[in-house]
Amino acid sequence: QVQLVESGGGLVQPGGSLTLSCQGSGFTLDYYAVGWFRQAPGKERERLSCISRDGDASYADSVKGRFTMFRDNLETTMSLQMNGLKPDDTAVYYCATLTRCGDAYDYWGQGTQVTVAS
Repeated sequence: QVQLVESGGGLVQPGGSLTLSCQGSGFTLDYYAVGWFRQAPGKERERLSCISRDGDASYADSVKGRFTMFRDNLETTMSLQMNGLKPDDTAVYYCATLTRCGDAYDYWGQGTQVTVAS
């Protein structure tokens, strides 16, 4: 059974940093691209980042230069390092697997809340 569990969310002041983690189980991460997306109340889901099976990373313009994504196939984990956080970054953040970056998500976790406020 495929399972993804996010952690690391919380309350942070504008300009601060957080690192989100995602632990996967029940599958082999090597076979998937992996990504992060977020959803804020009343807004559409927003893709943030993706790392292909070959290790190529891509980012949405809204987070490029501020967020960095990592994957560890041996540990079946991925993480999202977020710097320079803004109030607009407030959302529930999800990790996910997909066949290729840009495809529909296959599996995702329950999400972790990130709130950026002073």
